[in-house]
Amino acid sequence: MKSHDRNPLIQAPPLPADVVLHPSWWFVNEGITFDEDFFYHPKKRVECEQQMERALFERWGKYGLGSDRDRRIPLIGAVHLAAGFMISEMLGCKVQYRQDAAPEVLCAQRESLELDIGEAFESGVFKKFDALREALKAEFGYIKGDVNWAGVLNVAMDLRGERIFLDMFESPDEVKGLFSKIAALLEKFVVGIQKETGSSSISVNRNVRHIAKPVFLPSQCSHTMISTEHYEQFLLDHDLQWSGRHRPYGIHYCGPDVHRHIGALLKIPHLDFLDVGWGGNVGELRTNLPATFLNIRLSPVELIRRSCEEIEEAIRALVRDSGNPLLTGVCCINIDHQVSEEKITTIFATVRELRKELQSAHRP
Repeated sequence: MKSHDRNPLIQAPPLPADVVLHPSWWFVNEGITFDEDFFYHPKKRVECEQQMERALFERWGKYGLGSDRDRRIPLIGAVHLAAGFMISEMLGCKVQYRQDAAPEVLCAQRESLELDIGEAFESGVFKKFDALREALKAEFGYIKGDVNWAGVLNVAMDLRGERIFLDMFESPDEVKGLFSKIAALLEKFVVGIQKETGSSSISVNRNVRHIAKPVFLPSQCSHTMISTEHYEQFLLDHDLQWSGRHRPYGIHYCGPDVHRHIGALLKIPHLDFLDVGWGGNVGELRTNLPATFLNIRLSPVELIRRSCEEIEEAIRALVRDSGNPLLTGVCCINIDHQVSEEKITTIFATVRELRKELQSAHRP
């Protein structure tokens, strides 16, 4: 029987699995619309999250989904969506709300690399968010959940657009200053929420809800667009600092090439959790990061293209490459209405079968 390394900060069942359905799925199948009220109206906030729980239970309750279907929970953020927009709106970006999609951030095209963190917490959207929290606390006596807080480069791109990449060459010191201010804003925002709700990043990746302690999980979606040298020059230091202050510490990376940054990741002293986007080299990551929880992300596009048998085969291969079911999870984010329920069921059924096989292998 093979023994597996453990991470004492990652208390989770073997092979936790979860999915996040795209707003189009919710709109088509449940009639939920994603206007501003979905995010900020206290009554709709609670009702929609409970409706989502009920819908998940009806379809996949046998796999543990929808456990809160009978509870009205004062969730301050959309924990069933992948929607990182609030920080950028707090910093002046316009946001378009749509009935069947996540809010779209419109680039601010800011001329300056200067940033006033205080102004963000005086913005109209933050005041609206604060009013939501106060209304929910007044009714329920407490609040739960969190808000997708994006990441440093993600936010910088919303502020400056593609010019931020030129800035790295032309004004490196100013870029570092901007990134430091964004990082300070993100930390203040998420730490404040966690103190109130006990949660920080379920809205970033729902699979972290299976881990006992809240995972501090910044998003690095845009790091697929930069060189490893620029990551180390401009952004790694924030991972180093955060990993020392907030544990379990993780990185959300949904691109296909997180293994490209393995040299930099190895410099992070406490990388407890890593989202591995579809296409990432799971085997190489496990070899280099034996104590890191690798959260394998399936591709929602591939779910459309592949048969149930091919989906099962892919999951088994990736879990095998990870090599440690105690530090491996499986998820798929933004599954849209084109994906059949049968294929989503295949994800949960495959993982459940893998757990059974693991238990059998460990019986004396």
